[in-house]
Formats: sequence, structure tokens, C-alpha cells
Amino acid sequence: MQNTVTIASNFRTNLTRGAAAAVLLAASFTGAAVHAAPTSAAASTVNATSSATAQQQLRQMYLTLLGREPDAAGLQFWTQAMLNGMPLAQIEADIKRSDEYLQRQGNAAPATPKIPATAVNYYVAPNGSDTAAGSKAAPFKTLARAAKAATKAGTTVWVAPGTYAGGIKTVANGTAAARIYWVSTTKWGAKIVPPANSTNNSAWDNRGSYVSIIGFDVDGSKIGTGTKWVHGIYTGGSYNVIDGNHVHHMATTIPCNSAGGSAIGVDSYYKGVKGDVINNVVNDIGPAGCTYVQGIYHSTSGTIKNNVVYRVGSAAIHLWHDATDVQIVNNTVSSSVFGIIVGGGDFYFTKAGANNVHVHNNIVYDNTYGISEQGTTGKGNTYKNNLVTKNTRYAFQLRNGLTHTGTIAAEPLLVGYSRTAALPNFKPSTSSPVIGRGIATYAPATDIDGKARGGANDLGAYQH
Repeated sequence: MQNTVTIASNFRTNLTRGAAAAVLLAASFTGAAVHAAPTSAAASTVNATSSATAQQQLRQMYLTLLGREPDAAGLQFWTQAMLNGMPLAQIEADIKRSDEYLQRQGNAAPATPKIPATAVNYYVAPNGSDTAAGSKAAPFKTLARAAKAATKAGTTVWVAPGTYAGGIKTVANGTAAARIYWVSTTKWGAKIVPPANSTNNSAWDNRGSYVSIIGFDVDGSKIGTGTKWVHGIYTGGSYNVIDGNHVHHMATTIPCNSAGGSAIGVDSYYKGVKGDVINNVVNDIGPAGCTYVQGIYHSTSGTIKNNVVYRVGSAAIHLWHDATDVQIVNNTVSSSVFGIIVGGGDFYFTKAGANNVHVHNNIVYDNTYGISEQGTTGKGNTYKNNLVTKNTRYAFQLRNGLTHTGTIAAEPLLVGYSRTAALPNFKPSTSSPVIGRGIATYAPATDIDGKARGGANDLGAYQH
């Protein structure tokens, strides 16, 4: 096993220095302006060029798409949008993104978490303007402009569906009582992509504390010129939450060297603590087999819960540097080199190593290595009720005389598992051995989709 330890000691020696919808239906959305992506006129349910009034057209659209009369607020909002020149086909496309429409089709998207009311609110939409006020009626156009405005604790930035240039940096701090929220109003509807000419190596570099980044799609697949992204969402502050994002196809073409990279990085280099990574989907990260690029890379205290991570060049979940006091619970990790690494090394401020790390209720399936401790670790770590199987080199490699308990070594029997499908279905089938086999200690109350776990916790990110 000496080779494995050597690999781990060479993993990313310094993460930081290498990095870092409109209110579709007024009754059900809290945010922002409309998605500007055009929809084919031929695909439109109603004809925007007919002689009917805007309200008549909108009423027919509501009846056709949602099976109900329009609510007053929604009708007023969309009528004004049409009078301002928005094509009806574009409105149709946005309504089709709403949870209400998706639920009618039996294909509901995971819900965006409810956000507490904040004193300050800004809005961003693809058809906005960076010279505008950033209000709901006059949204900003870019995330970079919103970052300049969102400087006060107790601020929410509502980002409508659409495509936005990444490479942004946020530095403002919230407080424990008044966080700063960045929210995609439709989950994964706001897509962050590399700019035509990139000058940063991160899609999103957050240095503020008490910041929540919720529901974005970070897509590194279409690379322009300039600096290549090696990090998706990076955070160096304290008490930050990375929740419900989809970070994918990141750093797949970078050179495999010690500069490293990660899809989601929570770092202690700036003395950040208590970083929570929850409900995210992370896939297709790093060159295949490159030991320096990780899925979720965590080097401080906090939680890693309800995440789905697959096809990562190195470790799906990796603790290193000053990582300690971390709960790694109810994650599903697959198709990577390492499943979960618990370790400390290349320290910033301490040499104590990874201790009081609790690895419970996870599915670690079809990787090269399963769950391992590497570098410096403590005796307070626990490994309980995980499914660990089909990891070709080993299932567990623990230190300090530690053992794992309640482990399942059977096939997880997932609904639609595949090593190669674009979006495999990692939900447990009705005959899966993971159903009801989790323990309550540190388990989240809901699964990745917001479904209540109840008294019988399943293993992995999804409750059946």
C-alpha cells in the first residue's frame, strides 16, 4: 500500500494558490427576470403573431401547459414582458422550466431550497443590463456586475435561467444572522460557462464568509482561449454552503501536474472553517487517472452530505491539508479512481491530521479504491453502515487500529447505473440492499431531492 500513500502525499499541495426565471409563475417563484434563450417558433404552443391580445395568448398558454387559469400576479408579469418585446416562444420555454410544469410531466426537477427573506435583493437575467439598477424590473446582465453590488450582509442575488460567463470572484461577507445568498431561480437553470477569453482558473472563486451558492450549473466543457479552468466552485471563507449545484466536465484537458484542480473546493488556506457541501452532483472531472484533480476537495471542518460524484480522474471525495471534524454522510460515489480519502498532509496551520471524521451511510461503488485513510489521521474517525463494493484494489484501508462496522458488500442495485451514461440514475431500486440500512447519526433529514428520509435512512444520496 506504500504506493497509495505516496500518491496521496503528492495530491494537490496547495489548492488555494493553484486556484480557487424570471418569476416563471408568480405564485411559486421568488426570483427574477426571464430566460433569454430563444425557442423555435415552430415548437411554440401558441402563435405569438396572432391577433389575440397578450393576455388572451398567455391565458391559452397557461391552460395548455399548466392546465389552469393564470394567477393574477403571473399574468401581470408576463403581459408586461410581452409588451416590452419578449417573444411568446421565450415565455413558453421559461414556463416549461418551472417545477409546476415538470411535475405535470412526471419529470420534476429537484426543488431549489427555500431562501429566507433578506433586506437586499438583486436580480440577474440574460436580457438585463449592467447599467441597470439590478432590480426585478431592471436586472443586471452579468454575475460579475452583481458581485460588485452584493456587498452587504443580508443580500440575495436571484439569477434567472440562462448562460453566464464565469470566472467571477466574490469577497463580501454575510453574518450568522444575515447570510449572502446566490440563487439560481430554477435549479441548474443558470449555467456558468467559460468566457471567450478566460483570465481566471476558477469558475467561481469565493473568499467571503457566510455565503451560500445554490442551484447553479457549472459547465467547463466548452473551453475558450486564455486560462483554463481547473476549479469549479472554490470557497476560502468560513461558514459557507455549496448547495444543490451541478459541476461537471471540469479540467478534463488540463496538464496532469501538481497544480491540481477540483470541482468543488473548500479550503483552509485563508483560515476558513465549517464549509458545507450538500446536495450537489459532480461528474466528469479531470483527465482520466490524473491523481491531482478531485471531485469534492475539503481541507477544513464541515460536512459533505447527499452528493453524487462520479467519473473523477482521482478521488470523488478527498480530505487533505488541515481537514478535521468532517461528516461525510449519505453520498453516492462511483466510477472514479478513489472513492473517499480521509487524510491530512501538506499542512497549512496544524499537523494534527484528519480526526473526528465520520463516514456513514455512503455508497462507494465501482471505483479502483474504496475508502482509505492516508497521510496523517486520528483515532476518532468512524466508518459505519456504508455500502462498499466492486472497488477493484481494495474496499477499506484504515489506520490506527480502526475498523468499519455495518458494511454492505453487495451490489447496490441502482435504478440505472452506468459508467458511461451522461446522467446515470443512482436511485436505489425497490430491491436494493441499501434501503433502510443507514444510521441516524449525522444523517441529513432529507435526500438530495429534498425528500424526507423519515425514520429509516437509506444509504447514498437518494431515499427510495
